[in-house]
Amino acid sequence: MILRGLKTMQTALIMAALLLPSLLSRSVFAQQTDVRQYDIYNGFTYFETPDLNLAERGYNLQVGRNMKTWYALGFDYSVVNGHNSLTTSVLKTSLQQELNAEIEYLESIGELPPNYQLLVPTDAFSQTFALGPQLEYRHFKKVTLFVRPSIGAIRQRVTPHPTDAFSTAVVEELVPSGTKLDWQGFYGFGGGFDWYATHHFGLRMQSDLVYWHLFNDLLQNGDWTVRFSVGPTFRFGKNIAAPLH
Repeated sequence: MILRGLKTMQTALIMAALLLPSLLSRSVFAQQTDVRQYDIYNGFTYFETPDLNLAERGYNLQVGRNMKTWYALGFDYSVVNGHNSLTTSVLKTSLQQELNAEIEYLESIGELPPNYQLLVPTDAFSQTFALGPQLEYRHFKKVTLFVRPSIGAIRQRVTPHPTDAFSTAVVEELVPSGTKLDWQGFYGFGGGFDWYATHHFGLRMQSDLVYWHLFNDLLQNGDWTVRFSVGPTFRFGKNIAAPLH
C-alpha cells in the first residue's frame, strides 16, 4: 500500500528534479539576502489514493510566516473532488464475508448473473487542513528548498451511485442518507522548492505523502494519499535576512 503511494510521489519528485537543474543553472550559488516575512501560495493540486483507485483535482492555499531564514510556520488548505468505483475488497472483513455470501446465494438461484461483481461508482469531495513548521534551505539565490511534516485533518464526503438493483439495496443499507461524511486526522511528510522570478513573485512545486483512515466503520484499512501541487507564490513584508558582510 505505502509502496504504491511512494511510487506516485516518486513520479512527482522526478518531474521536479528534471525542472530544478534548469532553475538552479540560472541562480547564483550564494546565500539569499532577501527573505520576506510573509508568503501566500495558491495553485493547482492533485490527490492520488492508489488503493482506492481515487484521483482528485482542485485548489491548494498556503499562508506562511518566516520566523527565521531557515524555518517558517504556516497554514495549508486544499479542496479537491474526484471519482472512483468501489468493490467489496476495500470493506471490512465482516462486511466482505456477508456480501460475498449473499452474492453467491443470489447467483445460485439466478437472481444475479454468474461471476457478478459488486462495483459502485462514487463521487468524492475532500478538504484538508494543516498547520505546522517548515524547514528551508536558502543556499541558492533564486531557489529555496524545503521539507516539512504533514499533520492535519481531512474532511471527506462521498456519494455512491449504484447501477443495479443489488448495489442499490447495499448502498441503501450501508449509506441510508445517500451520502457519507467523515473527519479524520492524517500524518506524513512533504517537501518541494520555490523559484523566485522577482523579490515578490515566484513559482512553487511540492509533493506530500500522508496516511489517513476515513470511514473506518466500513473500510478495512487506512490509505496513503499523495498530493502534488504547483502554482505561484507571493512574498511580502519586511526582509528578515541579516545583511552579509
